[in-house]
Amino acid sequence: MRFDSKLPDVGTTIFTVMSRRALEEGALNIGQGFPDYPIDPRLAASLVEVIGEERNQYAPMEGVVELREQIAAKLQTSYGRSFDPHTEITVTCGGTEALYDAVQAVVGHGDEAIIFDPAYDAYEPAVRLAGGRCVRIALTPPAFRFDWDQVRRRLSDRTRLIIINSPQNPSCTVADRDDLDALAALIRDSSVTLLADEVYEHVLYDGRRHASVLAHPELRERSFAVFSFGKTLHATGWRVGYCVAPPAMTRELRKVHQFNTFSIVSPLQYAIARYLAAHPDAWSGLSAFFQAKRDLLAGLLRGSGFEPVPAAGTYFQLVDYSALSSDTDTDFADRLIREAKIATIPLSPFYAAPPAMTLLRLCIAKRDATLEAAAARLCAFAAGRTR
Repeated sequence: MRFDSKLPDVGTTIFTVMSRRALEEGALNIGQGFPDYPIDPRLAASLVEVIGEERNQYAPMEGVVELREQIAAKLQTSYGRSFDPHTEITVTCGGTEALYDAVQAVVGHGDEAIIFDPAYDAYEPAVRLAGGRCVRIALTPPAFRFDWDQVRRRLSDRTRLIIINSPQNPSCTVADRDDLDALAALIRDSSVTLLADEVYEHVLYDGRRHASVLAHPELRERSFAVFSFGKTLHATGWRVGYCVAPPAMTRELRKVHQFNTFSIVSPLQYAIARYLAAHPDAWSGLSAFFQAKRDLLAGLLRGSGFEPVPAAGTYFQLVDYSALSSDTDTDFADRLIREAKIATIPLSPFYAAPPAMTLLRLCIAKRDATLEAAAARLCAFAAGRTR
């Protein structure tokens, strides 16, 4: 039987590849973005409680009401705007499902979606599966700043969607209010929809404040905003995220959601709702928590040959290895797994046409002891390396 793939050129994600290689080589994995420390024991206790209360059956398709109400309260505190938990908030299987649902709700055959490289690898497959085409605009390292004039030139009558990610994974950069104003001006007289991936909303450094589309007077009326409790509560394996959008857009998103996952694990939703009700400021210390880890790792690596690139947000840190090698980032990352027993993530797989660069992404969402061990291995490798 002949079977034609809808994504013939799409292979296994770089995250899976590098994590698998780490297992094969017995390497310390500071590439893929997941914590190696426990969740808040009070959150764990909430889960035990709700399971004991028999909250084990299907949740409502839109999400448990108690959780959506807690999300609305959180958004009011964070962004100073009220959102209707019944018509504007949908609980999803992590941020990735919310991204997929929003793309399917908006993009049709022949439509174009603008994305910015280095782009999270879930964006383009979702657009292509919807029948659309990605227009990829490269951000130039190491600053990775938006060029809004280039965006203006790439807009067309086929542009249906723009996907923006801030704080941006994997570049560790942050969009500011001026960026959002420039974007709003570009699409003001169009029907373009915005999809904002804001899963690292509470991980910004050096006094920065998150510029959310939900707080922007123009953009919030045409935006899907995507968030993740996996990032906010250090529980990536729980796979609980949510999408916030105006009522008409939420109705379209839910049409996709109900035939995708339909509903999300019920006890997890009740547990998060109970935890947030008791600890409504649970996320308030995230920036300081991760900034201390960023500074620890950067301080250990500075001067080693793995030069830290200033990180404005996310729980990642880029390092420049140009003092050690001119190898491509994928080749050098593979060499680190084999020789230094360290797994990292190269940046080139996040580009359609990668520029010349010598950058690797490290995850700082690790115990201090893990970061210290990783830095020791990298420094030892660098000390014995001749270019």
